[in-house]
Amino acid sequence: MKHILLIVIITFSIQNIVAQTDQNSITVNISNIDNIKGTLIIGLYDSEANFMKKRVMGKLEKVKSNVASVTFRNVKVGNYAISLFHDENNNKKLDTYLFGIPKEDYGCSNNARGIMGPPKWKDAVFIVNEENVTQNIKL
Repeated sequence: MKHILLIVIITFSIQNIVAQTDQNSITVNISNIDNIKGTLIIGLYDSEANFMKKRVMGKLEKVKSNVASVTFRNVKVGNYAISLFHDENNNKKLDTYLFGIPKEDYGCSNNARGIMGPPKWKDAVFIVNEENVTQNIKL
């Protein structure tokens, strides 16, 4: 009888740990959207090597007002950064001027900004623990 009770307790504990890990979410509140056209393209990244190259998750959000909110669900515990841009002409890319200066508004987690280039991972990174996270990004 003790063995059955021990197995039940261990099974319940493992299920509880897995459920907690998979239920974290990241809510991204975006403000200062200049015009109400186009789409917000939002990427969630899990490492410095992948930052702004290979997303873990992505979202497309049609612009309906000067503010927007999206949520990434089932996020595992770890370090993350967010990068987004306002694709005003819906061509699925960040349009730039000469020398790569962005024509379209962009933002990153922690409101990180780059100097003479894109924002750095170390400025944009945040931690997801056993609770939900909110990032407020101003374009």
